[in-house]
Amino acid sequence: MKNPDRKSELVNKPALEEAIAHFAKEGKISCAEAMQIAGELGESRLTVGRMLDQLGIHLGKCQLGILGCIHPENKIVQAAPTVPPEMAAEIRQALQNGCLSCAMAWHIAGERNIPPMDVSAACECLEIRIKPCQFGIF
Repeated sequence: MKNPDRKSELVNKPALEEAIAHFAKEGKISCAEAMQIAGELGESRLTVGRMLDQLGIHLGKCQLGILGCIHPENKIVQAAPTVPPEMAAEIRQALQNGCLSCAMAWHIAGERNIPPMDVSAACECLEIRIKPCQFGIF
């Protein structure tokens, strides 16, 4: 089930709709493309997510490898074999309601100069869920 906050308001932004239409192929758009659109247009990622819903466009290719966590066969991230203690502590300190937000996963990756997927793999090892998604998917 999608995040209910994502559908809470209709978005009327023709430039955003046009940008999404430009990137969308077969009713899908990648997380990276959606982030690019948000950045270029100065829109929040949640606003982009709401517009995706309105247009019936599905977000895919999550850069954390977890999109599809409702359907495990879609999840591509694998648990890291080990997690450095300082990274584990940083992740645990950033938890909200027992989960690490997508935004915080990206923040930790940026601070550590590592790929975001590495933070996701660490969370898998630590059995920590990443949510909510910045686009409101999960």
